[in-house]
Amino acid sequence: MLVDAHAHLDTYGDRDQVVARARAAGLVHVVLVGQWREGVGMAGALDALRLAKQDRSFFSATAGVHPHDAARASEADFAELRRICQDADVVAVGEAGLDFHYDHSPREAQRSVFVRQIHLARELGKPLVVHTREADQETAEILESELGPDGGIIHCFTSDWVAAQRYLALGMYLSFSGVITFKNAEAVRDAAARAPLERILVETDSPFLAPVPHRGKRNEPAYVALTAQALAALRGLPADELARATTQNARRALRLPA
Repeated sequence: MLVDAHAHLDTYGDRDQVVARARAAGLVHVVLVGQWREGVGMAGALDALRLAKQDRSFFSATAGVHPHDAARASEADFAELRRICQDADVVAVGEAGLDFHYDHSPREAQRSVFVRQIHLARELGKPLVVHTREADQETAEILESELGPDGGIIHCFTSDWVAAQRYLALGMYLSFSGVITFKNAEAVRDAAARAPLERILVETDSPFLAPVPHRGKRNEPAYVALTAQALAALRGLPADELARATTQNARRALRLPA
């Protein structure tokens, strides 16, 4: 009984088989993150929304502009993003945020587009899905200044307990990926062990960040079970208790169907 709180499935040629394996692994819901992509605009978000409408019990959709693409999305793209996010089957705005590791877009463009999407989430009364990498200080400052009452999720949390506490104080949920199984992720594991049980989620970020023993291969939602097992072991909990808690948290954070 698991929810994959963050997956990108729009590029999978074998998606039907991937979804079948997810169901067989015990997943009850997958949050499909639709984002702007070079050459296709918001097509990924529209694809996520289409799947969510086909099977609302198993899929939900989000839509956003990733910080990598902040400088490339056009005004027409943002107008389409607004239209998509207004749909009732879009449960959150994002992923949106700051990525100072790669800096694929200038930082000022990242900041502007991040704030723009926070305002969209506030306007629509929807939570926010946040991407942050090597930018915790500025991400937290922007959220402290701009975040609305609907809160959101720090997706693929990869920072330390100090950063985690700041996000938790803002009412954010922390979503943990296969990174917690990586050898060099002690700080992330420490935060995952300390965070309140009622504020943690699990995700794959498929097709990226496959957990051990699949690291380096394509990730898929079925592997969220491995992340959940690792998180349960970190916290000294039975796997089924961790699964129930993270599933309830995902439903509460994103208002998913029961």
